[in-house]
Amino acid sequence: MAEFYTVARVGEIPEGEGRSFPIEGRMVAVFLLDGEYSAIDDICSHMGASLASGNVENGAVYCPWHAWRFCVKEGTWLDNPKSAIGQKCFEVRVVGEEIQVAVPVE
Repeated sequence: MAEFYTVARVGEIPEGEGRSFPIEGRMVAVFLLDGEYSAIDDICSHMGASLASGNVENGAVYCPWHAWRFCVKEGTWLDNPKSAIGQKCFEVRVVGEEIQVAVPVE
């Protein structure tokens, strides 16, 4: 079962960018793209870079180390979408002014 955790307030994540937040022992990257928030695992599955610090274009975040592209909404590895490689994605909601992310309790 997943629980929602408040990570930021509306306005703290600039449009077209991401920010990284620690939640229950994992790092989660939250992005704001076209007015919608999305969240995926922050640590790149390739070499461990923070995806939140990567460049965001056309719905993809580019890993800052090796430019692997991941969908910010689904976590799919866009350079090879049929691959099992990808990022876990998380439900995001806005309650009042709080941005909340649902992370499974393990």
